[in-house]
Amino acid sequence: MKITKDMNIIEVVQKYPDTIGVFMYAGMGCFGCHVAQYETVEQGAMAHGIDVDALVDALNEVIEASDEPAQVAAE
Repeated sequence: MKITKDMNIIEVVQKYPDTIGVFMYAGMGCFGCHVAQYETVEQGAMAHGIDVDALVDALNEVIEASDEPAQVAAE
């Protein structure tokens, strides 16, 4: 697991841009808010009534999928 609930939201988005969609889907446009510079993933999730563990799992799924090497079809 690369992303944890105690990580800063901006830190997550900057390091893993693919996570923006997860935050948006969860109803958290936090990465555009100045509070996100100081707020952790857990604090943001709590403020929006989101299950933090489910959010962290989804964030990690996205970055793990983007880390997988592209499959090259054999010709």
